[in-house]
This record gives sequence, structure tokens and C-alpha cells, in this order.
Amino acid sequence: MRASWICLAVIGAGILIFGVAAVVAPASPDKPLMRADGLASAGMGLFGMAITLGPFRDRRRWAWATQWFYPVFWAAHLVGRLPPGKDHVHQVVFIVLSLVGLLLPIRDFFPRPLRQGRA
Repeated sequence: MRASWICLAVIGAGILIFGVAAVVAPASPDKPLMRADGLASAGMGLFGMAITLGPFRDRRRWAWATQWFYPVFWAAHLVGRLPPGKDHVHQVVFIVLSLVGLLLPIRDFFPRPLRQGRA
């Protein structure tokens, strides 16, 4: 479980850091748009980290389901060749990290029912 939430926290921190950097030092000719995107990203990273460090670690199923936003988000960015960046390596890394983070603890969130002993 520890490796899982660490993977998801790394993604949340990465998104938060990108967002703050985009707000503070926008690297785009359209600075207001970049700042707005940065603020949205910072919020997404912050909320993702809050879900990861609280309810996800407490094995709340809704938190596990909510965190599936990460691989979907990064896969959409990869397939659509969307920013940030042009190399898209970070998107592949975040897809892998999010899938590892969500698939490793699947039995923690969905344990098998106990088998009844034969009488």
C-alpha cells in the first residue's frame, strides 16, 4: 500500500509544482491563459494529493475510483499530444506510476470474501 500511495502522491506533487511554476513564471505568449491553466493544475495537484494522503491511504473505495482520473488524464494528453512539454516522456511515466499506484493495492480496496469452513 505504501508504494501505491507514494506513486500517486508523486503525480499530485508533480502537477502541483507545474501549476505553481506556470502561475509564477508563465512560459507562454498568452500569460493570463497560462496562469489560469497553472492555477487549475495547482488545484488538481493539491486535490489529488489530499485524496491520496487521506482517504486513499484509509482504503476508501471512492478515493481509489477517483484516482483513476490520473491515468485517463495523462493518456488523453499522450494520445492528443497535448502540453505540457513536447517529449511526452513525463506523460508515459505518470501513466505507469498511476497504474502501478492503482493496481498494486486492488485487494486492499476489494478484499476477497472469507470462505466459510465446511461443517
